[in-house]
Amino acid sequence: MNKPHILITNDDGIYAEGIQSLTRVLHEQYGKNYKISVIAPDRERSAVGHGITMHKPLRVEEIDFINIPGLCGLAVNGTPSDCVKLAVEAILDNKPDLVISGINRGSNLGTDVLYSGTVSAAVEGLLMDINSIAISLTGRGDSNNFLYAARFISDFIPEFMAVKQKQPLLVNINVPRNTDRIKGVKVTSLGVRRYKNAFEQRVDPRGMHYYWLAGDLVDDDEIENAADTDTRAIKEGYISITPVHFQLTNRDAIPGLKEIIELMKSS
Repeated sequence: MNKPHILITNDDGIYAEGIQSLTRVLHEQYGKNYKISVIAPDRERSAVGHGITMHKPLRVEEIDFINIPGLCGLAVNGTPSDCVKLAVEAILDNKPDLVISGINRGSNLGTDVLYSGTVSAAVEGLLMDINSIAISLTGRGDSNNFLYAARFISDFIPEFMAVKQKQPLLVNINVPRNTDRIKGVKVTSLGVRRYKNAFEQRVDPRGMHYYWLAGDLVDDDEIENAADTDTRAIKEGYISITPVHFQLTNRDAIPGLKEIIELMKSS
């Protein structure tokens, strides 16, 4: 019987502390019972969303990225979504049973998941009918914080894989940076994140204007059921677990749009 197979990736790059902490913990915990593959970008690819590479070749390099005998990683000169797509369709002998993307340095909360390379890698797994997890630490953090998040995922994996779902499931997990103050775990919905003063105008040494994306974060807690959002859970010191899917159709708007088309026909 084949071992369950976990594919690990991220968007911070294969040399990032988060993915190395996660890989080390999972290898120590499950290395004998699970097959673990690590295929991740060769450098940081944060905030690339679900971008894929179409106009240049993808190259793969095997590296000893974690100093564990027998466990190498594959570094890809592409996006997080490229890594999962390439892994499943071209590199791996067998389709993985689980995709884990992370541990990201910095949160992926609310509507920011639309920009996130971390979450997009997990979405790519879901598109291929694979259960997937995106995991982020909400702040810069240190080794102990990443280790806490990695151990949480290690405990979460067997229970997550044991639950039978009608369809593959993607969960987006955020762990508060202050791991010594975590109150518990909440299952949440996506909150809404907005930014004010998003672009800062600057002047270069030649007197030319340029813009730097920055801005001040504003979490919108006035939305319906805001108490159940991931943004609120993190503020209150809880780990948030949010089920996410890629069905973006606004079904409530369909009847109104059909009515518009009928009016156009009769005019």
